[in-house]
Amino acid sequence: MQYRRRLRTRIIFSFFLLGFGLTALFALSSLYLRAKLEGQLIESTLQREVDNFVAQVRTNPQGTATFSMLSAKIWSTRNAYKMPLALQNLKTGVYDIEEVDGNGQLHRYKYAIRRDADLVSYVRYDVTSASLSEQRLVLLVIGAIAVFSLLAWLIGIWSSSRVISPVLELARRLRMMVGKESNQQLAPLFPDDEVGQLASALDDYSSRMTQIVRRDREFNADVSHELRTPLAVIRGATELLLANPDITEKMRQRLLRIDRAALQCTDLTTALLMLSRNERGMGSCDIAKLVRQLAEANRPHLANKPVEIFVEGLEGVIIEAPEAVLSVAIGNLLGNACKYTVEGEVRCRVEADHIAIEDTGPGLSTEDAERLFERGYRGSSVGNTTGGGIGLSIVRRLCELYGWKVSIAPREQGGAVAILRFS
Repeated sequence: MQYRRRLRTRIIFSFFLLGFGLTALFALSSLYLRAKLEGQLIESTLQREVDNFVAQVRTNPQGTATFSMLSAKIWSTRNAYKMPLALQNLKTGVYDIEEVDGNGQLHRYKYAIRRDADLVSYVRYDVTSASLSEQRLVLLVIGAIAVFSLLAWLIGIWSSSRVISPVLELARRLRMMVGKESNQQLAPLFPDDEVGQLASALDDYSSRMTQIVRRDREFNADVSHELRTPLAVIRGATELLLANPDITEKMRQRLLRIDRAALQCTDLTTALLMLSRNERGMGSCDIAKLVRQLAEANRPHLANKPVEIFVEGLEGVIIEAPEAVLSVAIGNLLGNACKYTVEGEVRCRVEADHIAIEDTGPGLSTEDAERLFERGYRGSSVGNTTGGGIGLSIVRRLCELYGWKVSIAPREQGGAVAILRFS
């Protein structure tokens, strides 16, 4: 099916159909006209001969009728039964009849029969040679159709190569430009025809896209760079305040919350910068340790809800990825579980190749499970919670960058389970 959609194939097939159709139409028209004219000529000749035959018999009953290429006989109506059986019931007209001669050879005749009140006569014309000529003509016509169709096919192949070669050259140069920072202008390499106009349009589009990508990268890099400094200042000031032994416990909790928020912003900035550059960062991370830190960071959000967070599973599981990236990916999954769970528990289980986060929240439908990782989609059971539906789309993009797999599905006991696989 894909081969049939190719432009070159369509051109070749069009030439073939055009050549075959025109040749076949001309051949069929020629055969029809030949048969029509030949039939009319023979029938008119037979009609004249039978009339002439009857006239000769009436003028000179004892004489012998003369014909050049015909044979004829005549009977009175009283002894018409002596006619050949195949002719006895035929009315006045011209008929095609096949007969076998004494040598066993089949002959094709045209009979012109005339019935009068007193006489019944026929004139016979042998058209066997004409039939054989017609068969040979049909074979010649079929051969001509095959030859001209093949010629049209070859012309189609040649023409398609001439027509498609500029397009193929344009596609080849586009493939060569993939991954290059500086794109070569294509329009000067082609004549000012349809392909040249297409190359010019591609140059304009490439230029606009290059500018957009460059601005996007510069913006991400600038934001990342400019945010790191104030975030570092916030964390430094927080550490100094936490070192003061005179602060109250309530103030200490607030400062710890500020420090965690600053760390989360730093990790998110790092992850977004990697996504914008489409490059993997280097590093390693202890998953169990990170999950415990994220669980502690989410406990303040559960202060007014009867929900417990549990961390269980293996210790010492090391994943080759920056801690900031893993913190954003796991933090979004854990944060969603804590946000939508009204009562019960959120349980994080660390395994050798994955982490599972189960909750006892309202659960989700099959449609929500399939679309939760789409940007801007929040699901049908969000309730009065806030959010733009962006966090899980960032998780999906990070998983695509690092080759991980993430999924969220409803649990049989109620709630949902999110699984992040690292292999």
